Amino acid sequence: MRGVGLTMALVTGLLAVQPASADWSGKGTFGGVLARGNTDTETINLNVDVENTLDRWKHKAGASWLRTVNDDVTSADRWELRGESQYSLTERSYLLGSLRYEDDRFTDFDYQATAAGGYGYRFIMTETTKLEGQIGPGFRQAKRRATGEKEENMIGRGAMNFEHKLTGTTLIYDRLLVESGSDNTFVQNALGMEVKINDSFALGLDYTLRHNSDVLPGTDKTDQVVTANLVYGF
Repeated sequence: MRGVGLTMALVTGLLAVQPASADWSGKGTFGGVLARGNTDTETINLNVDVENTLDRWKHKAGASWLRTVNDDVTSADRWELRGESQYSLTERSYLLGSLRYEDDRFTDFDYQATAAGGYGYRFIMTETTKLEGQIGPGFRQAKRRATGEKEENMIGRGAMNFEHKLTGTTLIYDRLLVESGSDNTFVQNALGMEVKINDSFALGLDYTLRHNSDVLPGTDKTDQVVTANLVYGF
C-alpha cells in the first residue's frame, strides 16, 4: 500500500498542482457507418484529444467512444477517458503523471482504471519526425465482469509515440501503450495515416490492436479495429 500511496501522490501532484492556461489546441475524429436494407448496421467512432503548453508544463486530455450495432445486436461498446501532465526537466526529458479509465462491455473486465507516474524522453524532435518514450510505475484497479471481483495491483507502464510526415499533407503515426501487472497485461497499439484536405480537415485511416493477457476461456485475448475517419484540427 505504501507504493500505491507514493504513486497516487506523484500523479496527483503532476496533474493538479501546476499553472493553468486557456490556450488549448487539439484534434477530433469521427467515423461512422449507417446501412439499411437486408442488414441494419450502425457504427460510430468518436475521439477527441486536446493539449495545452505553458512554460515547462504540458497537459493532455482525451476521450474516445466506439459502438457497433448490427440488426439490433450490439457487438462493440467501449469508451475511454485519459489524461496526462508533463513537466520538462530539459528540452528532451520530462516527468509525467497519467490517468486512464476504460469501460468495455466486450471484455472480461467491467472497467480498468490506472494511475501512473514516470519519466519520458523525446528521442527525435524534428519538423518531420517525432519519437518519444515513457516508462514508470503505476497502480491499476479492475473489476471482473463475471464475478464482480475487484483487482488491485501495481503495474509497470510503458508508452512509445511516433509521428512522421511523409509529405506536407500526409502523416503516419504509431502509438503503443503497455500496462503490465501480476493480474493482467494490457497492450494497445494504434497505427494510422492522415491526409490533409485543408488547414482544418483531414481523412484518416486507423488500425488499432488491443490485447489483454488474462481472459476467461472462450474469450479472445486480442481485438482488432480498423476505422476510416474525418479528422478536424483546432
